[in-house]
Amino acid sequence: MRLKHLLLVVLMMSVPIASLSQDFPSKPIRMIVPFAAGGPADVLARSLAKGLSDSIGQPVIVDNRTGAGGSIGIDMVVKSPADGYTIGLAHTGSTAINPHIYTKHPYDPRKDLTPITPVVSYTNVLVINPKVPARNLQEFIAWTKANRGATIASGGNGATNHLSAELLKFLTSADLTHVPYKGNAPALVDVMSGNVSAMFDIPSTSLPQIKAGRLTALAVTSEKRSSYLPGVPTMAEAGVPGFKEVGSDLWFGLVAPAKLPQPILDRLHDATLSAMQTTELKQAIRGMAYEPWALSPAEFKTFIGTDYDKWAKVVKLAGAKVE
Repeated sequence: MRLKHLLLVVLMMSVPIASLSQDFPSKPIRMIVPFAAGGPADVLARSLAKGLSDSIGQPVIVDNRTGAGGSIGIDMVVKSPADGYTIGLAHTGSTAINPHIYTKHPYDPRKDLTPITPVVSYTNVLVINPKVPARNLQEFIAWTKANRGATIASGGNGATNHLSAELLKFLTSADLTHVPYKGNAPALVDVMSGNVSAMFDIPSTSLPQIKAGRLTALAVTSEKRSSYLPGVPTMAEAGVPGFKEVGSDLWFGLVAPAKLPQPILDRLHDATLSAMQTTELKQAIRGMAYEPWALSPAEFKTFIGTDYDKWAKVVKLAGAKVE
């Protein structure tokens, strides 16, 4: 009798689990995007939402919730029901950097999120004003040591380009003064005008300026060369090893609240991979100078943990803290 009772309990438990995958989704899905509308991340999110809507059979609605370098939006994901109807577009900052720089960070990305899959990877590229008398990374480093007053801009304290700059200074003893801005756009304008010597930037915004001769690209932080800047060496190739071991490749990916049921996770993962195969999304990714990238949920979870530990080292080197 006990065996029959146990089998009955197991069968009863399996019914709702099976129905999850069959019934989901039965209503629109909200994608929280922790960045302002109109920026590169938002453009990516809206292209992804369209592809995901077509793939999964329900509208995927973008909900922009900005603040705290992306952490406010992702915290809303953390606090949402784990039913698959709220997902978020996470990135390097919201999972690997912010927990180390904010003194009162509200969540632990390793425990409080269900990773679905990364969607794209990208890199930072070190660019300088063309009037700086350097045409490669080693010449630039030597120039900063010989000419006091060299400056390097960033989009703000704790941003990936700030941390890339601090890592460069640590690895090479380059004599650079950090100049934080409220966003990458004004920082890049000042590099092009010559008010600041250099900056780490993303290819989507710096590529047109490099091609126009308004910026000179010296090296990329990624482990491999960017397909959009094939003539620009990696940091290691340019004689500065060490970026791979701490912070190099950057990314955007989809996450959900912790304890998302496996059937729903599988459905969201498969639908995202299907969306990434569409011509429209492929063109959007390429148009923003991103590289498509996907992993299984288990692989993505492992990656987030490793990335978290890597960037902790860079934050410690920089001494970056935000109250």
